Amino acid sequence: MNALQDKAIGALSAAAVGDAIGGATEGRSAEEIVARYGGHVQGVVDYYDPDWRTNKPMSPYRKGDGRVTDDTLMTNLLVKVYEAQRRHLTAFDMADHLVPLMMTDVRWIPELEKETVALLRVFLAEKWLATRLYYGHVDPREAGVGNVVNCGAAMYIAPVGIVNAGDPAGAYAEAIEMTGAHQSSYGREAAGVYAAAVAAAMGVGATVDDVVGACLDLARDGTRAAIQACVEAARTVASGDWAAAIPVLRDAIRPFDSVGEVYRVPAQDSRRPSRLRAIEELPVAIGFLVVNQGDVRGTVLGATNYGRDSDSIATMGGCLGGALGGELAVPREWVTAVEEGSRLDLRASGITMAEVAAEVIAADRAAWARREAAQSSLLEA
Repeated sequence: MNALQDKAIGALSAAAVGDAIGGATEGRSAEEIVARYGGHVQGVVDYYDPDWRTNKPMSPYRKGDGRVTDDTLMTNLLVKVYEAQRRHLTAFDMADHLVPLMMTDVRWIPELEKETVALLRVFLAEKWLATRLYYGHVDPREAGVGNVVNCGAAMYIAPVGIVNAGDPAGAYAEAIEMTGAHQSSYGREAAGVYAAAVAAAMGVGATVDDVVGACLDLARDGTRAAIQACVEAARTVASGDWAAAIPVLRDAIRPFDSVGEVYRVPAQDSRRPSRLRAIEELPVAIGFLVVNQGDVRGTVLGATNYGRDSDSIATMGGCLGGALGGELAVPREWVTAVEEGSRLDLRASGITMAEVAAEVIAADRAAWARREAAQSSLLEA
C-alpha cells in the first residue's frame, strides 16, 4: 500500500468514525453531554430514545451506537461521482451527477434504519440542491445563492482534498467551483478551505503546522480570522488536553459564530451571508487538531464533547488527523463499531478515492507537460 492509499483510507475512515461518534452528542451543550453520560464521552455511545421515530417529526433520526449521519452519506455519494467521472469536478457535476444520486441511489440509511435515498435524510440546506438544480434548473455556478449559510457544503468535501493531494490551492479552487451549486458566502469559503486542509494533510511527511499554514494562506475574511483565533487559543492549552480546550475554543469562535449560544434555537440573524462571520465547525475542528497534535482519538473526543454541531466538527477534525497519520491512526475498535452500526466498509471509499486520485494526478502531470512545452516554445528566440 502506498502513501496515497494509506492516507486516503485514513482520512475517510476517520471522517466516518468522527461523524458517528460525534452524532450521538449533536445539538447538546458540553454541560448537557456530561450530565447525559455521567462524564465525558470516550468513544462510541448510544443515544437511546424509545420514541425516536416520532418525537421530532422534522428529524426522526436514531443516532449513536456507531451510526453515521448525512456527513458521511454525502461524502460517499461524492466519492461515487469521482469514481464515475475520474477527473476534476465542477458545479455542473453537482447538478448532473451528485443530485441524481441523492434522489435515486438507494442505500442503507443508519439513522432511519431502512434502505432509501439520501435526499430523505439530509438537512433542508442540502435538500436545496435538489430544489434549485433538479427542479429549478438554476445555473449550477450560482445555485447556492440564497441557501442557508452553514457547514453543509464543507461537511462532505474531503474527497476534493484527496484528488488534489499535495496541492492545497488546487483543492481550494476546485471546491469553491463545485460548491457554488450549494452554498455562498462563508459556507462556500469553508468548503474551499477544508478541502485545502485535507490536500495539505495528504502530503508525505505533512504536519499539523502544514495544515494550519495552508488554511491561513488561502482562507479569506471571517473564515481566516476565525481559524487564526481558534489556532491561537488552542496553543494556550496543554497538549492533548481536549477537555480543557472545549471552553477555550468556544470562546475563540464566539465572535464569528452567528448561530448563538443555544444551538437548537438559532439567533434571528444566523446563517446569513457575511464577510465577518465563519461557520463554527471548521475553525473548532482545526483547533482540536492543534491541541491534540494531529491525534485522531483526541481530536474526535474533543469535538464530540464540545457538542453543538459535534458530528461535523468530529468529521472534519477526524479526517484531517486520519490524512496526516494514515489508516493506523484511526482507532481500530471505533472502525469496527461504526462498520457494524452503519453497515459500511470504511476502507472502501478511501481505496476508491486513492485510485481516482492517482489517475487524476497522472492526467494533471501530462497536462502540465503539454502546457510547459507550449509556453517554452513561446519564449524561444
